[in-house]
This record gives sequence, structure tokens and C-alpha cells, in this order.
Amino acid sequence: MLETLSPNTQAILLLTAPLMGGRGAAPSELLKLAEYNALARHLRDIKRQPADFLGEEAEDLLQLCQSVVDAVRLRWLLGRGAVLEQTVKRWQSHDIWVVSRADADYPRRFKSHLREESPPIIYGCGDKTLLDSGGLAVVGSRHMDDALVDDAMAVSRLAAQAGKTLVSGGAQGIDQIAMHGAFSAGGQVSAVLADSLEKTAKGRDYRRLLGDGRLVLISPYDPNATFNASLATRRNKLIYALADAALVLNASFRKGSTWAGAVEQLDKLNLVPVYVRATGEASASVDALCTKGAMVWPNPRIVTEFETALDVNLPAQRGLAI
Repeated sequence: MLETLSPNTQAILLLTAPLMGGRGAAPSELLKLAEYNALARHLRDIKRQPADFLGEEAEDLLQLCQSVVDAVRLRWLLGRGAVLEQTVKRWQSHDIWVVSRADADYPRRFKSHLREESPPIIYGCGDKTLLDSGGLAVVGSRHMDDALVDDAMAVSRLAAQAGKTLVSGGAQGIDQIAMHGAFSAGGQVSAVLADSLEKTAKGRDYRRLLGDGRLVLISPYDPNATFNASLATRRNKLIYALADAALVLNASFRKGSTWAGAVEQLDKLNLVPVYVRATGEASASVDALCTKGAMVWPNPRIVTEFETALDVNLPAQRGLAI
């Protein structure tokens, strides 16, 4: 079953992934992103690649990498081949694919925007090509009223009419309402999940959309990972990286994943233009995000107005992109 994965991806999974729903390794043993990046740089310097850990000269390579990561730790992680094979069988039975940064079909937008901050491994279900189609990221908290629901549906339907992908975090509330709006208008969605990829992909409505090529679900975390607020916040950058522009429909001032993701984008990453929904009511979160460089959503009503909003350049006053 492992032949469906490139040798590099097999090695990267062994080094960084928990496997077997998190039961295949203690989190403290897995290589964290910074550790994997240091190892990957070292491998490039000595003209090797992760797949070489699985070859005949693996022991020599472990010693060459001892100065970066302890060889005993690497040897133990790489010795989980049987666990990996069982895990891959399970993923395949649920139509879950895996790509690594070493694969040609890894999302280009992650590499170009995030560079070494790109996840070493991406798990997914559905059409990978949607991940490089751009579009509008629509994000928001779970707190909403009827007017907010109407706006989420309207903007997502307009994205579909314009032939633009809706990028979402797939969470309950605004995320899923916007996804429904896009689907109801015949549109397509790229969703970056923070948890439960395997469970989500089993949903009856999602199965049909996945099969029709209108939905791709991805996660940088194990397909059986449970919800964790920290994971949700850390995956926000991936949502922005896949889009051409982002719209924050609502956010709690200085609280929650939506706020944290927008602030990270405006203060640090600066990947895409960020809009905020602004009504006639005063909003501390809207005012604060605009101060950081966000723009007021122009409320386009027709496709050409929507396309103009997506084509806007990044405001000059914001920070430099990484």
C-alpha cells in the first residue's frame, strides 16, 4: 500500500506524523516544524533527501545528521514502518490522500507564501487542483445573527457566480454557512480543517461534492485529530495562503481564532488583502483591524464588482511579506 506514497513522503510521515490516530508515537518524540526544517536544510546541504533514510545507507546518514537531531530519536521514528503501512491502509479506505513538501503536487501557494512555515505533510480528500485556484477566503466566528447569515450567503453565492473558489476553515457557524452558499450557487470550496478530516469527509453531502470535484478538504493535522483551539489558530495562515483576498465577516475583539488569524495576517504575514464587513453599528474589532490595514468590504452586488474587490493590491502601509 505504501507504493502510493513517494519515498520522501513516507520518510517525512515517519519523522513528523503521529500515525494510527495519534497512537503511533508520543508527541514529544515527533519532529516539530522547526526541527524538521533544520533537518531538511541539513539534508540539502549534504545533497541528500528524506527518502535516503529508508535506503541502504540509512545508518551512515543518521550519523551525518547527529548534530541536527539525535540519531537514536531518528532511528526510533523511522522504525515505525509497520505502523505507517497500517495507517496508510486506513487512510486509503476513506479516500484520504497525503502529500509532502517534497511532492510536485503539494499546494504551490503554501510554498510560495509560507515557505518553511508550510506544513511538511498535508492530508486531504477531493480534488487537489482546487488548492491552487485562489479565490476569496471567508472567515468569521460562531456568533452570528440573521443579517450576518444573509451576508455570508450573499458573498459566497457571488463568489460562485464569478467562478471563484471559496476558501474556508470549515468550522461550525459562518464558515459552514458560507460554504453552503457557495454550493447552492454551483460553486466550489477549498476547506482547511483544524480537526476531524476523516469524520468530515464521511458526511453524506460532502461525499457527493468531493466526488463531483467541487470540494477539497485538507488538514495539516492527523485525519483523526480532535478539536484544539491552538490547532485552529495555527492553521489560519493556511486559509489566507490559499486565497487571493480574505473577508472577515465578524470577529470578537482580541478573542478567538478568527481575531488571531486576521491579526497575524495584518501584522506579520501580509499575504493577501484583508477586508472586514462593516455595518452602521460601531465595532471595536472592525476599527482595530482597519487600523492595522484591513479595508472595508465594498459590498459588491454584481460579478464585475466582486472581481474588482479580489484584484485590489495590498495596502502599501502594511508590513513586508515573509
